[in-house]
Formats: sequence, structure tokens, C-alpha cells
Amino acid sequence: MEPMPLPIAGQLLAGAALLACAPVVQGGSIGPGSPVAPPAPAEAAGAALPGSTIPAPGPGAWVEREAYLMGTRLRLRIAAPDRSRALSGSEAALAAVERLEARLSTWRRGTEMERANRARVGKPVVLSGRLGSLLAEAFRWAEATGGAFDPAVGALVDAWDVRGAGRRPTPPELKRALAATGETGIRLDPAAGTLTRLDEAAWVDPGGFGKGAALQRARDALVERGLDRALLDFGGQVLTLGSETGDGTGWPVAVAHPSARERPVVSLRIRDASVATTGTSERFVEVGGERVGHVLDPRSGRPVAPWGSVTVVARDPVAADALSTALYVLGPDDALVWARGRHDLGILVLESMETGELRARWSPAMERWLDGEVSPEARGMERGQRRRAADGEGTEIAKTKSANRQKRR
Repeated sequence: MEPMPLPIAGQLLAGAALLACAPVVQGGSIGPGSPVAPPAPAEAAGAALPGSTIPAPGPGAWVEREAYLMGTRLRLRIAAPDRSRALSGSEAALAAVERLEARLSTWRRGTEMERANRARVGKPVVLSGRLGSLLAEAFRWAEATGGAFDPAVGALVDAWDVRGAGRRPTPPELKRALAATGETGIRLDPAAGTLTRLDEAAWVDPGGFGKGAALQRARDALVERGLDRALLDFGGQVLTLGSETGDGTGWPVAVAHPSARERPVVSLRIRDASVATTGTSERFVEVGGERVGHVLDPRSGRPVAPWGSVTVVARDPVAADALSTALYVLGPDDALVWARGRHDLGILVLESMETGELRARWSPAMERWLDGEVSPEARGMERGQRRRAADGEGTEIAKTKSANRQKRR
């Protein structure tokens, strides 16, 4: 197996090959309007490549694993005092993700989530403790974002046929789907541990938080075994534990250009946190010759027009996953307004301007994650050229190389 490349945040297309550079986070996270995972190919489903030992960048033995789970690729790089413990930890992490997929998938018949989504309207379904707590967290983020993120978007997914070839619903169809979305379609009672469908068309789509939940489970499996140095890249959402070199500096993670995922433009240094990015430039379906993005706004029921990307850094991978979608739905300005006072969350907005410039802004809490290293693609992004906005909404830091050329002419 080739040594695991550094993650590019936002490389979130299912099955996309990782780039041979720092993990890059790029736009395209699976959000409302896309599945947790399509069925994996038979030859790849659940398959994990044997662990390979790689040259240790720091103390201990390092093992890399790769598996196809939840419709995308999970790559793990784990350090331990010896190879046996690293392999054991990787097995535990993969098993934790497999168990979650068996519970959460809406592509498989008979999973707990699929059964709840098929339950008779009006009949409360008692959830397992694990699924109940996960859904409660997801629905809390729906409330916190004013419905810009909502797990109960299944009716809209069907209306736009996001899982299929795509279609444009008629106005009556869209109105009907909106009536079955959110709290008018699904009632979650965390105290009773039940979920109730209120409309025949309503169902929960875990696509906006499923990968974050998987990384959460994998992280817990590693920590329970005393492993505190690891890098996990799950279809573009990245989670780190400790540091690559063991010196406490974290792991390098790059954020990709919103419309060119092979071009990293912002460098982060991440320790004990997760990085998720949402954008729509590369994920869409063709409907009547028109591109329709994969992220749906649960409030209007319509696809979000492509404008750039949002990257979220959070200790909780579920929060990073859900909020990257929600803030993309809100748009660049409202995303930064929402981020005010959120000292536990780093928010980076990359906005493609009509002039060809790439405008980058971030919340004050993002400062501690910024590494200062940037691609020549984004001159003017160095720390010395930042200026903090007086109102705390963020900092404009970047313009693309092509735009700078135009200005010099």
C-alpha cells in the first residue's frame, strides 16, 4: 500500500482517490439530499486491505489500513508502541464503523434506521440508546441552525430524486415534500427514546451526519485502547488524534479550492479534532440540461446554488459534518454571522467571486487552526496580510493567482 497522503479537506466525493499531498478538505460533503452511502460494490463491501507498516514519522510503530464502508473510502493511519497494538486498534476502529453502518444505513433493508423510516405513520418507534442519542444530536443542530440543516429531509430527497437520475418536482410536489420535512414530518422524543413519522412521505436521511458519526465511533474505539496518535480520512472528512510526529503540533490538513479539488489553498494544523467541508461544484445531477446541486435547503426545499465552500473544524466530528452542510446552506455571510461567539468551532468560508477572485474569510475561533502555509495558487493569504474584521465576522485573506495577474495588468 502506498503511504497515506496528507488529507485534503473537502475531498468528499464517494470513492474519490486521495491526493498525494496533505489531506485536503474540499467541497462536496454528503449533506441533506444525499445518502449516507449507496451499496458498496460486492467486491469492495467491508473489505479492508491488510495493514501495512510504514516508516514512522514519530516514535512507535505505524500501520495503515483502507476499507470501503458506507459508500466511500476510509483510510486509517495509526501509531502504537508496537505493530500488534496498531493492528488491533485499526480492527477495532473498522469494526465500530461497520456496526454503525449496520444500524444507520438507509440503503440496506432491515437496519434500525431503515425500519424506523418504514414505520406506520403515527406509531412511535422505540430506538436503541445509541441511535436515539445520535439522532438527538443531529436534531439539536437542526434547531441550532434554524433548520438550515435537518435530518428529516427524506421527502425532499425523493422529490428531487437525488439518489437517482434527478428530477425537478412540480410546485405541488415540492409543497407536499416540504410539508413532510422537518418537525412536521418527523417527531423525535429524546426523553422517551422514540421516533414517530407524522407523514407518509417523511423519513430521516443520515447523509448529513453519518460520516461524522462513523468517525466519532472509530475515534472512541482507538481512545478506549489507549491509542492517541492517528489520522482518519473518511471520504474527505478528516479526524486526527495527537500529532504525526509526537511533538504536540497536530497533523497538517489542507483545504482545497472549491472548484478544483486537486488544488489546496489553505493549510491547517489539526490536533484532536475533525475537519469537514461542504460545497456543490462537483456533485450534481443533470435535470433537463441544468445542473442541480446535491445540497438541498430544508427551508425552501430547493437545491443550494454553488457559491464556494464552508469548512468546519470541531472536536465533535458529528458537529463538523452537520454544520458544514448547514453553514453552506446559510451562505457565506450568514455562515460567519452564525459563527460569532462560537469559540469551540472554527469556520472557514471560501467564496468564488464573479471577478474570478477567491475570497476567504474565517471566524476568530479558526485562527488557532490556521497553519500559515498556502499554495502559490492563493497569494496574499500569508498571516502577515490578514486583517481581523472589527465586527468579528471573519477575515478576508485570499485572491486567486489568476485574479492577481489581472490586477497587475
